[in-house]
Amino acid sequence: MKLVFIHGPVASGKLTIARALGQLSGFAVFHNHLVVDAVAAVFPFGCESFMKLREQMWLATMREAARTGRSLIFTFAPEPSVAADFPQRVVETVAAEGGSTAFVQLKLSRDEQEKRIDAASRAEFGKLRSLELLRQLRDQFEACERAMPPGEVVIDTAVTQPQEAAREIARVLAL
Repeated sequence: MKLVFIHGPVASGKLTIARALGQLSGFAVFHNHLVVDAVAAVFPFGCESFMKLREQMWLATMREAARTGRSLIFTFAPEPSVAADFPQRVVETVAAEGGSTAFVQLKLSRDEQEKRIDAASRAEFGKLRSLELLRQLRDQFEACERAMPPGEVVIDTAVTQPQEAAREIARVLAL
């Protein structure tokens, strides 16, 4: 089992690239908002119960996928409500079941991020769409991104189209 862990700033194209990569590789796409939105239906975002249950669901899904040999693409926007050691615990959880994790880092300039933040496609899930809130939280988001493990693949999504990014990820990771 392989876990492709795609992380990057808000509006960097994680889900779009993950879907394109899923089509190329046959890997399932496990978009983080599937869990975020489910848990947020019961608990307010950021409260202790929300954070605990969200992480349990992410890790349980990855563990079971690794146990059964089902490769995944996971999308993740680093932010302060997620424990700093979460990426390491993902690696350990997947490895305990015989799987491996590869990190893919997406990059995006602040100007391009601001152009994309209110895109209609971001309404599909409960994604951040407020430019004002993005500006308030950006420094925290960027600090969390800097704490992530280095990517085996690093892509600037302002200059690389999603299909091209997916092909490059598949090539470098031999998917």
